Formats: sequence, C-alpha cells, structure tokens
Amino acid sequence: MSKIFKSIKSLFVEEVAATSKPIQKTKPTTKNTAPKTTVHRPSNTSTNVKGESDQKFLDILLKAMEANNLDGLDYLEFKQSLQALSKMPMDEETRFKSAFAMAASMGATPDHLVKTAKHYISVLTKEERKFEGALQQQIDSKIGRQQQEVTSMEKSIQEKSEQIKQLTNQITQIQKKVQTTKSSMQSASEKINVTKGNFIASYNQLRGQIENDIEKMVQYLGGDSKKSEQK
Repeated sequence: MSKIFKSIKSLFVEEVAATSKPIQKTKPTTKNTAPKTTVHRPSNTSTNVKGESDQKFLDILLKAMEANNLDGLDYLEFKQSLQALSKMPMDEETRFKSAFAMAASMGATPDHLVKTAKHYISVLTKEERKFEGALQQQIDSKIGRQQQEVTSMEKSIQEKSEQIKQLTNQITQIQKKVQTTKSSMQSASEKINVTKGNFIASYNQLRGQIENDIEKMVQYLGGDSKKSEQK
C-alpha cells in the first residue's frame, strides 16, 4: 500500500467511520450564497437491498483517485489541511477559511480547489461506469442464462405432461430441477443486489463528502462552481 494511497484513505475512510449519520450541512451565514451543487447518484440504483459502505469498494474507488492524483496543491491537499484543523476548537467556516489561507499562500484559489475536487468526482464516475458494465455481465451470465434454462425446462414439462403415464417420472425429475434452478437464480440475484448496494453506498459516501466540501468551499471561500466547470 503506497504512502499516497494511505494518505488519501485517511482523508475519507476515517471520516466515514466517524459519521454514522448523513452529513449535516450548515446553513449559510451570509446573504450572498453560492448556488448549490447536486449530488449525482449512479444511474441504475433500483435495488431492494440497502447497501452499506464496503471497504473493498472504498479501496477500489480510492485507488482510482490515487492513480489520477493531480500534481501540485489541489483539493486533496486542501482536505488534508481541513482534517488537520478538525482537532482545533474552531467552527466549520473558520476551519475552511483557515485551510484556504494556507492553500492561498501556495497560490491556490477557490475556483482551482473546486475544479480539482470535481476532477475526482469525474474519476469516481468513470469507476461507476466500469462497475455497471461488469455488473451487467454478471447479470447476463448468472441470471439471463439460468432464466433461459428455466423457460426451456418449463416448456419441456408442458410438452411431456401430455404423454401422461409414459413420461410421469421424467416430468417429476425436471420439475425438481426447475425448482433447484430457480432457487439458484434467486440466490445469484440476491448476491448481485448486495454487491451493487454496497458499491452504491461506498460511491455515494465518497461523492457526498466531496460534493459537500465543494459546496462549503463555494459558500465559505467564494469560489464559482460554474466558472470552474468551464475551465
């Protein structure tokens, strides 16, 4: 495990462990509030399984961020300063402004910090798309094929039931196999949904943190999220 990965992991995983409830956003204290940014969620989120943040998926997403780490002072270094100041007796706005003061001394601007934070969101989004592609392959392989088997076997039952006595034993055996296959299909579906739910929870946890930091940087530091997107 590289030092960079450990550093990035400490910025997010420790924060995940420390927050059992959704992040509470503080109300703006100034009249000129910046526009809020919307937290994106993965496109295919229809699942009956409530996911939980999973260390395996967190590591995958964080390693992607490590692989795409920008040179120079960016959002991650700014977040390190925020983390270092979290132990100090100061409110959130003061903490953000203090961290920015240190970043500004090295040439950083609010727009640059917002822009680099959005860079890491794009990295997470690419990982989301890769995950959805792999997930669809599992669905096609484990569920689609078995569904075809079930359909074919049920048709075979219907045809052979017309032969009554001669095929009674064969029908019974196939019916047992259908039930076994359906059970296997259900089990595979549940496992895939759990996997998907865990990824979504991990993705939303990390993205939510970054989006929340972006909103606060725009709010407290005066950055323009729309302007940074155009750069």
